[in-house]
Amino acid sequence: MDIKEQEVKPRSFTNLNRYMKAAMSSWGDTNIKQIGYAEIEDFLFSQKVSDKTRSNIKSCLHTFWTWLRKRRVITLQQFPEFPEIKFNLGFRKIIDKDTQEKIIDEVKRISYHRNPKIWLGIKWLATYVSIRPGELLKMTERDIDTKLGYFIVLHTKEGKEKLVPMIEEDKELIESMPTGLPHLSFFRHGRGVSGVKPGQPFGEKYLYKWWKKACSNLGIDGIDLYGGTRHSTVTALRKQFSPEQIKAGTMHSTNKAFDRYLQVQTDDALSIYEASRSGKRMANKNGNRKLSKLP
Repeated sequence: MDIKEQEVKPRSFTNLNRYMKAAMSSWGDTNIKQIGYAEIEDFLFSQKVSDKTRSNIKSCLHTFWTWLRKRRVITLQQFPEFPEIKFNLGFRKIIDKDTQEKIIDEVKRISYHRNPKIWLGIKWLATYVSIRPGELLKMTERDIDTKLGYFIVLHTKEGKEKLVPMIEEDKELIESMPTGLPHLSFFRHGRGVSGVKPGQPFGEKYLYKWWKKACSNLGIDGIDLYGGTRHSTVTALRKQFSPEQIKAGTMHSTNKAFDRYLQVQTDDALSIYEASRSGKRMANKNGNRKLSKLP
């Protein structure tokens, strides 16, 4: 765990530490070489967690055994098999672009006087679909380069930086704002906010809080920040771009991750259904056959 603490983000480390402590509690002083498929399976399915979390625990343990093999604590022959853990990731609720724009406009109305960057952050999440909320909030002043015309995203989920091109209107908007020292967080509090100091970075739930407040004002329920911005924008783009083009825009590295954002088969299915109805209407018009009445 000392090694992992240096390799992963704090939140990831917290989860890994919790998983390993659960395993230590379950297996106690058992020799690691005596733990096989049966013991691992029994442990995993004794945990009162979701299938997704159970899969995460399995991945953690698999990484631990791989580390043991690399350090020659165990041999390849002593490496246990791991059970298959199946899970389905749920799809977030999404909204159409008109509703999305209404919410973003409401965010601007209720927050712009307090801090324009609340609205700006939410607007950018709905525009730059390759940037995650956590990545956005970690940007410093130097990471938003209007001269180059790029957002420089350093703290990514994949662990490698990415350059995200900036549209012209946002360049002009940023250049019209007062700037701070290069190392300061771009998304930071100003004066007059209770409980925080001026210059303190936004908390991870801060934009979500304002998004939900705007939704509440408009009577919109059940749409979270991620689903209402990134997911909804990606789905709406399907009307103008191919899945391959959209995937390039989202910068997803795998199809599995991308498919959670865009169910690419739905448009093909819709075309088939529309063609089917069109064919029926044409046949009926030509008198070839009559449509049966629905009960």
